[in-house]
Amino acid sequence: MLGKKTKFEKTKIMDYSGFFTGALERLHSERRYRVFADLERIAGRFPHAVWHSPAGPKDVVIWCSNDYLGMGQHPKVIGAMIETASRMGTGAGGTRNIAGNNHPLVELERELADLHKKEAALVFTSGYVSNETGISTLAKLMPNCLILSDAWNHNSMIEGVRQAHCEKQIFRHNDMAHLEQLLAAADPARPKLIVFESLYSMDGDVSPVSRICDLAERYGAMTYIDEVHAVGMYGPRGGGISERDGATDRIDVIEGTLAKAFGCLGGYIAGSKALIDAVRSYAPGFIFTTALPPPVCAAATAAIRHLKNSSFERERHQDRAARTKAVLSAAALPVMVSETHIVPVFVGDPELCKQASDLLLTEHGIYIQPINYPTVPKGSERLRITPSPYHEDRLIDALAEALVDVWQRLGLPLKERALAAE
Repeated sequence: MLGKKTKFEKTKIMDYSGFFTGALERLHSERRYRVFADLERIAGRFPHAVWHSPAGPKDVVIWCSNDYLGMGQHPKVIGAMIETASRMGTGAGGTRNIAGNNHPLVELERELADLHKKEAALVFTSGYVSNETGISTLAKLMPNCLILSDAWNHNSMIEGVRQAHCEKQIFRHNDMAHLEQLLAAADPARPKLIVFESLYSMDGDVSPVSRICDLAERYGAMTYIDEVHAVGMYGPRGGGISERDGATDRIDVIEGTLAKAFGCLGGYIAGSKALIDAVRSYAPGFIFTTALPPPVCAAATAAIRHLKNSSFERERHQDRAARTKAVLSAAALPVMVSETHIVPVFVGDPELCKQASDLLLTEHGIYIQPINYPTVPKGSERLRITPSPYHEDRLIDALAEALVDVWQRLGLPLKERALAAE
């Protein structure tokens, strides 16, 4: 009929793309939009890499890799991956429920259980998934569980706690008095799970593992420690801070990653046979996810075995981290206090932090990704530097010179004490 509109014509067309562009505009306005450099790492030349910049390829030095020990390029690790891929192919064939356990994965889990002196271990596709799935599954299996979580825990742990759908209480970062206060107020008969990290990677500080274990034993709580930034690098065999502090046998669940010091991919938890079997049997993040491919498992196993027996990488790594801190501090740069291998340099402004990162890359051939909110609180933006055993003296000296140049060009403050001494 003339003049009559159809139902379709009356319906307003939804602007779906507006949701996404609006969300991106908010990130830009808050100076939180993230830009990733196109990098090509060259095996045998770490920490050197090729940056595929808008102007073409350019050689750069990487100063913020979480491949802390350079194991991603180690001949044993590469050799194990190539040999296994040639023999078994590249893929896992599906979830373990469908494809079964590929044998290199079985060997990897045995190696991880031995590393942490536990009865069993379970491998996931990433450290994020192992935390998210491990924490939520464990808590759900304990009726009326109370989770006590450190305030600075990683997002993966926060998500695991959230998905557990049980009561949580946040204790102030590394504050044992506050943790004990919360534990003492809880019903002694109630299941309790304390979740914390061994090494907090943005500030480089370490948790009081033994004191947390003391409280857990006193108040009947389980302990779950995230060792992702410590495995391979601390302890006589690379078992992490818990091994270094002699507390391995006091921790109920040790979570770690294969993607940092071990130079590969994947995450895991280690604990008692019953605990690991329960997570294996109930965790959706394990049951419905494709298993790690055999070549990756073999490479990770090779890295773990090497670092169990070799202390050279750990000792050299600590030496390089100490020298980097000393050289940057001597140059009056605002190096934040850190007792570990993490070297944070304070900026305190998201836009200036991004500008500093850009200048280092474009003008000095140094790649350091800016660390802004929500990874760190607003006002605490920083450059997070992670030396490796392969960062020679000349690279450390060049880093200090470049940072001083950038600080001066951006008008960023140097340390007052150092300036006064001059």
